[in-house]
Amino acid sequence: MTAAGKTVGKTVDGFNPVIHAPNRLRICALLSAADQAEFSFVQERLGVSASVLSKHVSVLMDAGYVKQTRAVRDTRQRVWLSLTKEGRSAYKAHVAALQAIVGGNQDA
Repeated sequence: MTAAGKTVGKTVDGFNPVIHAPNRLRICALLSAADQAEFSFVQERLGVSASVLSKHVSVLMDAGYVKQTRAVRDTRQRVWLSLTKEGRSAYKAHVAALQAIVGGNQDA
């Protein structure tokens, strides 16, 4: 699959380099637990600047894994983030791949 002219990384056994970057993995984990989350909430939970979060969200959006919705709340324009169906599937596959990697070392 390509997004914005780039090859989007589904690799062997579900391991996904687009999702694997620590902040992007944390974004996906947070969004997987909810239908959507406000940008500022995600920013606070990750402890990153708006520009850092925006950069990671852009990568996930380019891959088709995250969508952003703008809405007015408390008379202010807000940005809400959510995983797409493809994003949820890719995240689950990536988590399964990580579990397979560490699965044999659970007693260590």
